[in-house]
Amino acid sequence: MKVVIVEDEVAASDNLKYLLSAIDPDIEVVTVLDTVKSCIAYFSKPTDAALVFMDIHLGDGLSFEIFDHVDLDIPIIFTTAYDEYALKAFTVNSIDYILKPVHQEELAKALDKFRNLTHAQTLSKTDISEVLHVLQGQQKAYKSNYLISHRDELIPIKTEDIAYFYIDTGIVKVVTLQNKVFSMDKKLEDLEQELNPTLFDRANRQFIINRNAIAKIKHYFGGKLIVNVNPPTSERIVISKAKATPFKNWVNS
Repeated sequence: MKVVIVEDEVAASDNLKYLLSAIDPDIEVVTVLDTVKSCIAYFSKPTDAALVFMDIHLGDGLSFEIFDHVDLDIPIIFTTAYDEYALKAFTVNSIDYILKPVHQEELAKALDKFRNLTHAQTLSKTDISEVLHVLQGQQKAYKSNYLISHRDELIPIKTEDIAYFYIDTGIVKVVTLQNKVFSMDKKLEDLEQELNPTLFDRANRQFIINRNAIAKIKHYFGGKLIVNVNPPTSERIVISKAKATPFKNWVNS
């Protein structure tokens, strides 16, 4: 079986290769990728890899960004030191989530799970729902309020009253449904983990949007989408082809 390792720490990738070889000598690591950019380039072309082992924090960003650019339909086992991404991992085609340091017993169980799923040909929606239900029960509470520093004041804003977050010349801005704009000392990646994914979605690298702010969705060239929101934005919110279907499912859920 051929596998791909996505990992930016040499020691971690070497350990994973050693463990895989110890579990099954017939497993062949065809390549090790260490950046989001290299993953997009690699998975944009056909590959005969049957399974991907993927870290989340890479040198140039989070591995979830890969799915905004390519249709990656290969099963994924996430290997990471961070447990807060577990729920998001199962919104892509993940079959398991292993916390570092990776141990041989856990890895062997994950491989058995992959083989069983492959033998069955499909992972049922019921299975995914059950996994999500368990993970959601383990998640910490999502942010319900933000205390925004504005001039000489601290202004509390309910998350449900926020239309969208976006990056403007390197600064994160928050726009309320009442069209009030504030600056935040936050990163979109951090906000993405704090916000309820039922209400907010990372549309692209520049925007996180509230489903209640969506006014219209239009088809765009190449299978992409354009999202119009209220209050309106000065630039287009473009949904990539790879994300178009999951985004429509999210809006329609």
